[in-house]
Amino acid sequence: MSKLLIALFVAAGLSVAGCATQREAPVAAAKPVAPISKDAYDTAFKNAETQYKMDKDACSSRSGNAKDICLAEANGKEKIAKADAEAAYKSTPKAREDARVTRADATYNVAKQRCDELSGNPKDVCVKQANAVLIKAKADAKVDRVSADAKQDSAMKEADARKQAAEDRRDADYKVAIEKCDAFTGSAKNTCVSNAKVQYGKS
Repeated sequence: MSKLLIALFVAAGLSVAGCATQREAPVAAAKPVAPISKDAYDTAFKNAETQYKMDKDACSSRSGNAKDICLAEANGKEKIAKADAEAAYKSTPKAREDARVTRADATYNVAKQRCDELSGNPKDVCVKQANAVLIKAKADAKVDRVSADAKQDSAMKEADARKQAAEDRRDADYKVAIEKCDAFTGSAKNTCVSNAKVQYGKS
């Protein structure tokens, strides 16, 4: 997989500010990436695990809530990278929804850890805001997935209708051709019928 694509997955990681910013900057969907191969998917998966180990080790120098936040960010970044890779590999509305939900959950987990730095009502408000962002992000992801499914279903129905219409037109033309064969007799009629069957795909 190209370094650019890997960079996109990593860049799609957490960018969580404090609780005060959650209300202004809710979780947004990552821009869909081009479909990737199984090899590219496997590489992205391994890279995510490698990056997680590095990020986790970097957290060891911290302590208390700062360490908890660091670990939540590392864990979230790994899950997001894997979910984004899966969405790119499967390239389905459901996979893209799952990736967005994973992103929302990861962002929420970090936000909750940041809320622990507060106390009393400010902490309660922080937690409620984090939860509201999570709920909205999941709701938006579901709406987009349902919309994409509806479009896909509509496209399939239209394709089926076009196919059926083509078959109906072919059948109608075949009947006309067979009717014209009645003007002949004997081998000439047989040849006419055979030609009509070949022309309109009839056995």
